[in-house]
Amino acid sequence: MKLENLLKNLTYEAYVGGSKEKADVAAVEITEVVKDNRKITEGCLFICIEGMNFDGHSAAGEAANKGAAAIIVQKDVEIPADSKTVVVKVESTRYAMAFISAEWFGNPAQSLKTIGITGTKGKTTTTYLIRNMLENAGHKCGLIGTIEVVIGDEHIHAENTTPESYELQEYMRRMVDAGCDSVVMEVSSQGLMLHRSQGFIYDIGVFTNIEPDHIGPGEHKDFDDYMHCKGLLFKQCKFGIANADDQHVNDVTAGHTCELTTYGFNENADLQAINLAYIHKPGELGVMFDTKGTTEMHAQVPTPGRFSVYNALCAIAVAKRLGCDEQQIAEALKKAHVKGRIEMVKVSDEFTLMIDYAHNAMALKSLLSTLKDYHPTRLICLFGCGGNRSKLRRFEMGEVSGKLADFTIITSDNPRFEDPMDIINDIETGMKKTDGEYIKIADRKEAIRYAIENGEQGDIIVLAGKGHEDYQEIKGVKYPMDERVLIKEILEEMQEKA
Repeated sequence: MKLENLLKNLTYEAYVGGSKEKADVAAVEITEVVKDNRKITEGCLFICIEGMNFDGHSAAGEAANKGAAAIIVQKDVEIPADSKTVVVKVESTRYAMAFISAEWFGNPAQSLKTIGITGTKGKTTTTYLIRNMLENAGHKCGLIGTIEVVIGDEHIHAENTTPESYELQEYMRRMVDAGCDSVVMEVSSQGLMLHRSQGFIYDIGVFTNIEPDHIGPGEHKDFDDYMHCKGLLFKQCKFGIANADDQHVNDVTAGHTCELTTYGFNENADLQAINLAYIHKPGELGVMFDTKGTTEMHAQVPTPGRFSVYNALCAIAVAKRLGCDEQQIAEALKKAHVKGRIEMVKVSDEFTLMIDYAHNAMALKSLLSTLKDYHPTRLICLFGCGGNRSKLRRFEMGEVSGKLADFTIITSDNPRFEDPMDIINDIETGMKKTDGEYIKIADRKEAIRYAIENGEQGDIIVLAGKGHEDYQEIKGVKYPMDERVLIKEILEEMQEKA
């Protein structure tokens, strides 16, 4: 592909090697696009990306020496004066990479209905709800998110919530080639800040909610910056759907360039939930409600709490926008299950056990508060915290569980390079600020065994923190550990003893 075509949506300056002689980009043929200096090949276009640990600009000379046809930079670089490599200077190489990648893969977004979802909580669940609804209505929908990338029958483990722009465009190209007509994706604030999802306009942009998170070194400098980055989605979509009940909705959608509609319990919401009722059966928790406004229907969801209603409302608004009818939507909601997100695991007719990804104080508080609304005999919370992460999270999660759960089982999560008992003792520090009862069991399988063996009639037991993860990270090694497998093994061992 000609370099000129890859650059057609960008503002740039191009010159030959170190000579500063103006380059003829129409004459330069590109054989592949590369952002990793270890993959530089003759004839490639090398994009210099400034990362946390490595600046690609330092490899510009290496790229020239290896015969790269062109290099994309955002600052001055040193390459041999006699080099024939074309240097293209842009304002942001990450921004440029998004548009270059879109062109390289033939602008696949133009062949898809694209739905992007941003927010602190609810992104993952809502993407699956939307995909289920669209597939139930006969569409073939790809998915890109925290857990995985789904292309037809292929499931690919996800490294980032929102992939780098090159990978994102490649995934969409593969979706189009596989016959997909739509894609729903999680769009993180980091992804928006780093231009990962640039290069196309979303058909629908969605805002679920926002609370302080991802603030600190390497992420967002403060909450205002976090809100600003979330809001960038509404300047990159044709139609916006936002949570009317979130106190920051006006801040996030300020300056939006799209048509905007809202959902929520608020009577001013365009799509409103009414007549909320809780479903509580052995091994099953859920909600049912009616909607009024832009859509009028009855909905039932097999996951608990008001946040399940928000996720469902959001998905309903998207699905209706894309032509799904009420029956198709209602059927999809009843079958909705997301791995590791309030995932019910049937172990007894007497009590309810679930797995959830809640791995910080905010998420744990939301989850436990929701479950208390179901008035369990006891609310049991089992969790740990990751090693080599903020100690504050441990204190906070311990305090939250101590205040809201009737009994807490403190165990190990991903200890990484820390001693699991050091982490558990930090969590205990937070627990001791409360009157909550607890026990410490370092081995996660034994902790789960204790929870199951001591479950009582009407209890709700939450295994928090691991969610969809199927490993435990210890001293740099990820060992297989899936809580669903552990539960199955425990039940089989209990059966053998009986």
